[in-house]
Amino acid sequence: MYGLKAVVIGAGMAGLATAIALRQAGYEVDVYEKTSKIRPAGAGISLWSNGIKVLNRLGLGEAVAAIGGQMNRMEYRTHKDDLLNDIDLIPLMEKVGQRPYPVSRTDLQDIMVNAFGENNIHMGMRCVGVKQDEQSATAIFEDGSTATGDIVIGADGIHSEVRSYIAGPTGTRYADYVNWNGLVDIDEDLPAHDSWVIYVGEGKRASMMPVGGDRFYFFFGCPKPQGTSTEPEEIPAELAGIFAGWAKPVQHLIQKLDPQQVNRLEISDLDPLPQLVKGRVALVGDSAHASTPTLGQGGCQAMEDAEVLCRYLVTTNISVEDALKRYEAERKERVADLVLKARKRTDKIYNKVPKETQEWYEQLKYESPQDVTDAIAKVILGGPFR
Repeated sequence: MYGLKAVVIGAGMAGLATAIALRQAGYEVDVYEKTSKIRPAGAGISLWSNGIKVLNRLGLGEAVAAIGGQMNRMEYRTHKDDLLNDIDLIPLMEKVGQRPYPVSRTDLQDIMVNAFGENNIHMGMRCVGVKQDEQSATAIFEDGSTATGDIVIGADGIHSEVRSYIAGPTGTRYADYVNWNGLVDIDEDLPAHDSWVIYVGEGKRASMMPVGGDRFYFFFGCPKPQGTSTEPEEIPAELAGIFAGWAKPVQHLIQKLDPQQVNRLEISDLDPLPQLVKGRVALVGDSAHASTPTLGQGGCQAMEDAEVLCRYLVTTNISVEDALKRYEAERKERVADLVLKARKRTDKIYNKVPKETQEWYEQLKYESPQDVTDAIAKVILGGPFR
């Protein structure tokens, strides 16, 4: 179809990837963001090869490579620093045809905002409702204004208002753990600059992943009841207590991090939705399939959404509604499967059933590196680019 106008709600990764793709297809695109300043949720993100392939197609590949970490290896270690598994990721890259790039979320956001044009993003516009008729769809904003197009795309995150219009009231599900994350400069007391190292034990984990600028994106995870909070200046003491006795690099990381720059997040996800579209309105990204981060596929699935949605709008011409139904048919099962896989993996990592967590630790000792990379490749190659 030609000459469409799209109204995109949300200027995060999902919204901007979709907006850039649609504009490159020749469509008129307006993006509306509820905040007055775009602030990425979290410090870093692992963009596996399926997400990078979409960014390559959008013309952002070189820019993303410039901010990405050179992640050549992946190590699992016990919390006492004994090696469980050492995985060479080069064979994975050769199999799937693209290097992954862990990146700073702020760096990635800057690239995407610049690609779309900051002046084209309407800030401080909170969507409170959606309506449509046979010819158009309209977003309604808190200030009483509206925006009408041929299509409205909900990219407004895990607490999406657009999702309420499509799927009715949908609450989030607490995943029973807290994640602390941030960025830290690489030094000799931390792991090798080209390795992603994950320390596991006691139903907890700590990890460092290389991103651009000679930094690690780090994260800690620990089971906690919902509703806990900690003042930023108290975070080092909190982490030191939770991870007491863990490996020296973990202790050094805790001492080195800037507590004012650490994100402390209670992690939630969404149950798979019965539908991702309604007429001329569609969901992408966390609005459609927020998951726990334990598969590293949240951002990648947002990128895939953008690619598949744009592909059907461009290549089919029965109607907007028909194109969106085709998008839904291709994406619904894939994203539901990954949300549930991530949920299952989260439970295993964070001691939901202690026996299963202990069995996983034993599995890590004996699992072959090829089995690990084959499992990652299967996820990557299940997307729109083989």
